[in-house]
Amino acid sequence: MHICDLIKNQETYRADADQTVLEVAQAMVARNIGAVPVLRDGLLVGIFSERDLMKRVVVGGLQAGSTRVGEVMTSDPLTVNPQETPDNCMLLMRRHGFRHLPVCDGQQLRGLVSLRDLMLHDLNEKDDEVRMMRAYIQATPDV
Repeated sequence: MHICDLIKNQETYRADADQTVLEVAQAMVARNIGAVPVLRDGLLVGIFSERDLMKRVVVGGLQAGSTRVGEVMTSDPLTVNPQETPDNCMLLMRRHGFRHLPVCDGQQLRGLVSLRDLMLHDLNEKDDEVRMMRAYIQATPDV
């Protein structure tokens, strides 16, 4: 399985680098999401997360209504290509300590995978394995 299979039905909210932090934060709250990819001229240039909001805006004493997301985002984020495996995405997130990973063809954004997405996928796979084992055990004749 590839990561593109996991995000294929996902609608990814995208912020423009010129939007205000307040606009993007309101959209994040409305959608219950923790990070958004940031685009400029249609290409990925960064990611803006709850952590960026706290560290760079709130603690930095900036005004959310007048600060542009492009000024406080994490620039040039690590990305994966659509053919990457969920396991490798999980490994990258664990190694680098973040919870969101943009999926791109070059700089063309295809989606955003979250740690939650990967964990739910992993749990679903484990549930399927348990069901198959139970079916196997029940179908095996007593010796």
